Formats: sequence, C-alpha cells, structure tokens
Amino acid sequence: MSETFSEAGLPRKVLNAGEDDGGRLDAWLTTKVDGELSRNRIKALIEEGAVSINGKIVTEPKKKVMPGDVIELVQPEPEDPEPKGEDIPLEVLYEDDDLIVIAKPAGLVVHPGAGNWTGTLVNALIHHCGASLSGIGGVKRPGIVHRLDKETSGVMVAAKNDIAHRHLAEQFADHGRSGDLERAYQAVVWGRPSQLKGTIDAPLGRATGDRTKRAVKREDSADARHAVTHYEVMERFQETPDATALASLIECRLETGRTHQIRVHMAHVGNPLVGDPEYSGGFRTKANRLPEPVRSVVAAFPRQALHAFLLAFEHPRTGEIMEFEAPMPDDMAALVEALRG
Repeated sequence: MSETFSEAGLPRKVLNAGEDDGGRLDAWLTTKVDGELSRNRIKALIEEGAVSINGKIVTEPKKKVMPGDVIELVQPEPEDPEPKGEDIPLEVLYEDDDLIVIAKPAGLVVHPGAGNWTGTLVNALIHHCGASLSGIGGVKRPGIVHRLDKETSGVMVAAKNDIAHRHLAEQFADHGRSGDLERAYQAVVWGRPSQLKGTIDAPLGRATGDRTKRAVKREDSADARHAVTHYEVMERFQETPDATALASLIECRLETGRTHQIRVHMAHVGNPLVGDPEYSGGFRTKANRLPEPVRSVVAAFPRQALHAFLLAFEHPRTGEIMEFEAPMPDDMAALVEALRG
C-alpha cells in the first residue's frame, strides 16, 4: 500500500519496505519520497514524532528499516510564517504553483533582519502568494535562493515549496557552471575599463574593521572566497581621443555569487559603480566638476547604478528553461541619458 503526498491534499504517506530494503530510516525515507522532502526535513519530522514503523512512533532518524516494515509518515500542516505577510505591491513577471519571478525595485530589502523586520520582499511574497505556499521546511514562507542588495534592482525568483526550493538552490549554488542558470547585470561605472571585455578573478572577504563591507583579499587569507566576474563594456560616455571616458555602461555575468561582488570587483580595477556609497569614495567629488545638467543628475542618483536585467534557470518540475528580463529602471535609464548628453 502506498499513498503519495499531495501538496494541497492529505500530507500522509504509507510505504512497505521490500525484501532488499534496509538502512537508516531517514535515508530510506528520503529515497522513497522521491525528492518531495529533503533529508533534513525528514529527519526533523522523525524527531517530531511524525513517523511510525509498524504502528509504533519512532523518533530516532538512525533507526534501521527492516524488510517487511510498514512505515507511515504524516506531514504536519505548515506553520504560519514569521514574519507576517504585508500588502506591498509586486511586479510579477511569472508565477505558477512552484515558483514566482518578480522584478525587485531598488530600495526593497529581500529578507527581514536587523533594522528591517518589516517591509521586505519576504513580507510581500507571503501576502501575495497566500495559500499557494505549501511550506519550506514546514513553514509557509517563500524559499529565497538568491538575493539582491537593497539598492540593486532586477529579476529574482523565489520557491513556493520544498521541491522547487531544493532544485533552484542547487542551480544557484552551481552558478551555471554545469547547468542552465544564467544571471546578467547592467552597471554604470566611472571611467572606462582598460580592457573592453575581460574577467576579474579576485578573492573576496570581509573588509578590515567593517563587518558589512567586502574587500579583495589575498588567496591565503582566512576568509578569502573565490570570486569571478566577467564583464563587457557596452557603451562609453564622453570618450576622449586618449581612450578614456567619463563613464561606461557595462554588462556583468557572475561565475560566483559573493556579497557585493560586482561592486567590489569593479572598484578593484579602478571603475567603481556610479552612486555606490560604499566603494566609490574616491569618485564622489567627480560629479561636482561635471557640467550641467549631467552634474545634477549624477549627484542626485541615490544608489549604486546596478540592475539585474536577466535571469535564466531550469524549471524545477518541468525541466523547461525559463528566461526573464526586466528593463532598466527609470532612474538608471535617466542617468544613462544624462551621461550620453
């Protein structure tokens, strides 16, 4: 007898151990539910008393399964989320039972944390998705598999259930090296990179004396993490005969996904992002020497000029390659137009 889970139906599964079955209960169940729940989630359910063998509740994940055993797993109803949902407008690019793709505006924090316990993307998704969230790890919440800085705009995807969360997380962890994940960003940087197309391969770690900032580190530093950014100059603004320029529009593609990666890497090669409050300190007075009206536009630009315009991934259930683009937001488009002038 076998009853499969239904994400909107009875969360119950009964399985018979075959003649060749055996091993740890948590490992055996993980295989038998065929990806519907992660091993960590199954282990937690066992410890919570949601699994029985031959009618007796078992709370030890390492309990051995024997041939002929009847194992029943009852998945509790997902708990209400903490934080709570909030009615925050979202620009939805795509949505189905497994995932949601949105265009995040600049200024929206992705996940609740110190100083931002409300008003985040997670609060907005909980409200918007409602009953379609079947639970991540037993909680009705969206599965965040990647993040954008608060002041970075662009395409993001979030999972609605454990299956989608695990598959998407694996794709982002791989960074497209062996799969179909693709992320591309537009950025406006000061000056013109010495090479119009190149790769920045420089380890990143915490900046000295500031736990929130990142810096390029020596490879043998204790906290150094491998980081690679590929970039290409798409447009140069007010270029001069000596091959310098006031600013450039570049496209970046990530081979790794470190905190502030594009911002730190471009500053490292001498071309920090326009408007970046953390990594363009030496360029802040440059706007004061510009002619009007570009001076006012650049000086008033309130954030780092970075936009995640493209995201492609494999759908966790259908295997279809999904690709989404978000046009450059108005404030960044106005910056580009001013620099062209």
